Amino acid sequence: MSQLRTPLAVYRILPGTNCGRCFLPSCLAFSAAVIRGDKRLEDCPPLQESGGAGQVADVRPKVRETELQEQISLLQARVSSLDLPLVAARVGGEWCNGRLRLQVLGKMYEVGPDGRVTSACHTHPGLVIPLLHYILEGREGELTGDWVAFRELKDGAAMNALFVQRGEAPLKQLADSQPEFFGDLVSIFSGRRADAHLDAEISLVLYPLPKLPVMICYWPPEDDLDSKLTLLFDSSADRRLGIRPIYSLAVGLAMMFEKIARRHL
Repeated sequence: MSQLRTPLAVYRILPGTNCGRCFLPSCLAFSAAVIRGDKRLEDCPPLQESGGAGQVADVRPKVRETELQEQISLLQARVSSLDLPLVAARVGGEWCNGRLRLQVLGKMYEVGPDGRVTSACHTHPGLVIPLLHYILEGREGELTGDWVAFRELKDGAAMNALFVQRGEAPLKQLADSQPEFFGDLVSIFSGRRADAHLDAEISLVLYPLPKLPVMICYWPPEDDLDSKLTLLFDSSADRRLGIRPIYSLAVGLAMMFEKIARRHL
């Protein structure tokens, strides 16, 4: 068994068909995602079906998982020092039976005095980390109702290219390849249809955090025009939470949707 260290090394064992079944635009994009730790070899359906994924020991995802868990542990330690009953009102949650309860994507999440996050729903690190940041740093204030792109938020421009690559692009690929399932996912997580925004054919609003809504605007392909998907945020988002947790939230949302799609399709 061999270990993979570079995107090119991963690419060499892939089918090279750019089939899109991994919800990324190409095998090369998938290769880079594997090295980053955002994807596993098993997430390539053709490779999994041929048994090729089991022939390679790729340690990078394990390293990535360890780093994420260390980050979660540090945040949990900080949350455990807070007076959570007082925090509840600030973050739009409630204190009940010794736990902080918050609505995340329409599902109930609970945070204990030790900072541990539990839910009957999926507790993906891509949601847990922004949630803990939100509890620690989230500030009060009313939503403005004005929707802006990520790049328009404070410090968003510098991270926008990465945001598009790891947040918007995977969601666009999922919407393109499985439009009905994409709509079902939004319904599952208590999304609501919004008035047409930016002339998008579909405009949907999700609440991944109680006071931090996200609007998904999608234009399907038409004639010679490619499809387009944009994520928008309430203009108060950068005053409520830092740009990095907002970025992590969008990427975590994309990763969670992809994982659910792979499991059920």
